[in-house]
Amino acid sequence: MDSSLNTRSMIFTIYGDYIRHYGGEIWIGSLIRLFKEFGHNEQSVRAAISRMHKQNWVQSRKEGNRSYYFLTEQGIERMQEAAERIFKLRPNHWDGKWRMLIYTIPEEKRHIRDELRKELVWSGFGTMANSVWISPNDLTKQVYKMIDKYDVRPYIHYFITEYNGPHERGQLIKDCWNIDEINEKYEAFIEKYKREADSNYKKIHTGQMTPADCFVERTKLVHEYRKFLFIDPGLPEELLPEVWLGNQASALFRDYYKVLAKPASSFFEEVFQEGNVIHKKDKAYDVLHHPFMADND
Repeated sequence: MDSSLNTRSMIFTIYGDYIRHYGGEIWIGSLIRLFKEFGHNEQSVRAAISRMHKQNWVQSRKEGNRSYYFLTEQGIERMQEAAERIFKLRPNHWDGKWRMLIYTIPEEKRHIRDELRKELVWSGFGTMANSVWISPNDLTKQVYKMIDKYDVRPYIHYFITEYNGPHERGQLIKDCWNIDEINEKYEAFIEKYKREADSNYKKIHTGQMTPADCFVERTKLVHEYRKFLFIDPGLPEELLPEVWLGNQASALFRDYYKVLAKPASSFFEEVFQEGNVIHKKDKAYDVLHHPFMADND
C-alpha cells in the first residue's frame, strides 16, 4: 500500500469524483472492493468511514444486512465547492476588492481557532499579520458559514475594502502567500504527471491498461491535484504572478483526466452496481459535470 494515500482522504476523493454523481451513496462492500485496488484493507476503510460519520461528512442507513453511506448536507456542499475549484477552466476575474477577516478568539477556545485557520486556508485566505486574513475573492458566503459553524460571531470582524499601497499589489501577494513554494509544488506535479501521461497514453488507447488500472490512475491524479486546494488561493487572473505554473498544471490535469475518464468510470460502475442501483442519467455525468470533458475548448 502507498503510505501517502491516507484512507480517509482517499474516500473524500472518491466521493467527490465518483460517488456524488451516482446519488451520493455507496454500499460499504463496494467501497471496500474499490479500495482493494490501492492496497487498503477492509479494517482501514471501515475505520475511515466511521470517522467521517462522526465528523458529519456522511450518514448511514441499513438495508437488510447491508450498510450504505451517503453524503450529509455539509459533505455535499464541501464536495461541490471543491469540484468547482478543481475543474474550473480559467482563473476568476477580480472586482478590485479585498476581503479581510480579523479575529480575536480567546485562548480557551484555541481548538476552535485552529479549526478556523484550517478552513480559512482551504477557502483561499492568506495571512497578512497575526489573526488578520485577506483574499481577493468574494468569499463572504463562506465566511458567514464558518462564523456560524464555529459559533465565533463575537470574535470576528469582516471587511470588504481596497488596498491603497504603499506597495505594489504583487508585493502584497508575496507577503500573504508563499508563491515560490506553490510554484515548486506545481512544478513537481507537472514533472511527475507529464512523465506518467506520456508513458500511459498509448497503453490506454491500446488497452494495455485495464479499466481498473485507469481507475487507480485517475483517482491518484485527482487526489494529488486536490491537494492544491490547501495551498493555492485561486488568485484572480489580474493578480497572478509573472511566473505561475498553476495554469500549466491545470491544462495537464485536464488533458490526462480526459483520457482516463471513461475506462475509469466503467470500472467504478462495475463495482458500484454490485450493491447499488445506477440510473441512466448518472452515467452521463462526465460531460454534464466536468465542462472540459466536452470537446468545446
